Amino acid sequence: MNLSKPSPYSAADAPGLLYASFNQDYSCFSCGLESGFRIYNCDPLKEKMRKEFDDGGICIVEMLFRCNYLALVGGGKNPKYPPNKVIIWDDERNKAVVEMEFRSEVKAVKLRRDKIVVVLANKVIVYTFSLQPKKLHMFETIDNDRGLVALSSSEKHAMLIFPGRQSGHIQIVDLNSVVPTTAVASSNPFESSQPRFPMASSTKPTANISIIPAHTSPLFCLVTNVDGSKCASASDKGTLIRVFDTGSTKLLHEFRRGVDKAEIYSIAFNSDSSRICAGSDKGTVHIFNLEGAHGSRVYQGGVGSPTGGPHYGEVTQHHAHTPSGNRQSSFAFMKDLLPKYFSSAWSFAQFKVAADCRCICAFVGGRDMVIVICADGSFYRFVFDPQKGGECVRESYSKFLKESDDDYLG
Repeated sequence: MNLSKPSPYSAADAPGLLYASFNQDYSCFSCGLESGFRIYNCDPLKEKMRKEFDDGGICIVEMLFRCNYLALVGGGKNPKYPPNKVIIWDDERNKAVVEMEFRSEVKAVKLRRDKIVVVLANKVIVYTFSLQPKKLHMFETIDNDRGLVALSSSEKHAMLIFPGRQSGHIQIVDLNSVVPTTAVASSNPFESSQPRFPMASSTKPTANISIIPAHTSPLFCLVTNVDGSKCASASDKGTLIRVFDTGSTKLLHEFRRGVDKAEIYSIAFNSDSSRICAGSDKGTVHIFNLEGAHGSRVYQGGVGSPTGGPHYGEVTQHHAHTPSGNRQSSFAFMKDLLPKYFSSAWSFAQFKVAADCRCICAFVGGRDMVIVICADGSFYRFVFDPQKGGECVRESYSKFLKESDDDYLG
């Protein structure tokens, strides 16, 4: 969530907060500030590390699991580094160890243990993750000011997903089918271990690209699951979320977030890719069930049957072993006669945080819980009923940005 670009809801943003993002397994999140950056543990919430700079701000802080390497890009009113540079920061050595310079502003950075992916306004460039990064690929995209890109984190699968050359299109590349690489061993920056870099491969890469015409409007959010087998996207309208199979490019699910325009800042898969959650600039989070989208039915009025079914939003399963599904209009049986809206699958569970502000969300491990990071500096945990769904219950609320340094938890 890059907060350096204002939105209609940015009045609630915490002063000095420029960026917030989860690491690859959602166990930590990073924050870029006008005065440096910080790393937090998610469960339990605890500030693990902070780096203060007297001479500038950081607008991108990309983690690599809990490894000691971070990718930084300067930003804010007084950037620490030029916005056209990517800095690989070694937290064990407390210094920059790699500096990559480009001809234009860096929009985003993604890391794997073997690769660095840099997003520019109209390009996505892939490098080896080494002390002297070597360029492997360069792909052209449509104007991509939001820096949309998704990179799978699985060691065995390296799927790269990014905007196409046409509005609303998605490009998919399997990087492992291009060039073999040697992975870097993970190390925890908060525990002692000797940092290591991967060896660069000298194989010259070529890539096969799959293209998905995902939306008719420009893309606004784009993510993938751990192994890159699925990707999810939303357009700048923010009403529909679509999930695709990256191998076949087939549309698997289409979910309706709402009817009003919204900016979807976050979509996240759970650990087994059976659900996704999505957070928007309205402070709302919706949970959609992937496996149950076609195996359950929801009645929305009366008691006892399709003419008098369970209470509003309750899920009724056809079979005992069918996962619980998403809500659907009671007019869905007339989908061939009515507009598409009436056949849409709506969220299985949902909730709203206290403020109308931009937020990102993720599932906590294998638990029926969603964590939310908000642009106003707040942190929430909500639990949901895995069978009935419906309105989630707030378990906790905290402020991760403190007004005083005396509140440091590390």
